[in-house]
Amino acid sequence: MVNVIEQANSSVGATLSELIRAVEAADSKGAMVVAVNRLAAAQDAAAIPTLITVLGYNNPGAAVAAVDGLASLGSAAVPALLEQIDGYNYGARAWAIRAVALIGDPRALPVLLDTAKGDFALSVRRAAARGLGTIDWTLLASEQAAAAQREVVEVLTNATVDPEWIVRYAAVAGLHALAPNLIDPEAHRSTILASLLQVFQQDDVPAVQARARLALDSLEAPR
Repeated sequence: MVNVIEQANSSVGATLSELIRAVEAADSKGAMVVAVNRLAAAQDAAAIPTLITVLGYNNPGAAVAAVDGLASLGSAAVPALLEQIDGYNYGARAWAIRAVALIGDPRALPVLLDTAKGDFALSVRRAAARGLGTIDWTLLASEQAAAAQREVVEVLTNATVDPEWIVRYAAVAGLHALAPNLIDPEAHRSTILASLLQVFQQDDVPAVQARARLALDSLEAPR
């Protein structure tokens, strides 16, 4: 698959409107992927509506390119993505959740929490669980961040016993990423370590056990 960064040079010289028209005129899945990669590489916030529209197409390659492009635009893409998440197209909603999970904007916390708790698609639960660990907590007041982290810890520890191993793996990664950024370490660090230890000792998938061991070794190392 053509990478967004690899497409940057090919988009030089084309106006944004030309890049958008190329997406709209693409007459095959391969042409769509190339066109979306070029549009994403432009890193222009004006491309957000078109990139979000692509999420609803039946073209996983183009959707991945659109997600990468939206994630590279960061918080500017979040309001429009959250509107898409409320839409009726589940496929587009799933890709939008992946995008907001990559961005880490706390405005996406409610949807990420709900998704990690019980979305029927395991890949979407996985993305949400991983995203909960990489929220940029500096964008919230300390009191708000502390309150939100209580719920995040609860949801992620519950996700470590999800029926699907890739969700459990993502939950472990989420807890590992969250632990160094706790507003109130005394309130949650012991809970996180206990959850990781339980995964290491009891999970029946070696990859999940290994990820938990990695997290424990990192978090328990002298600081």
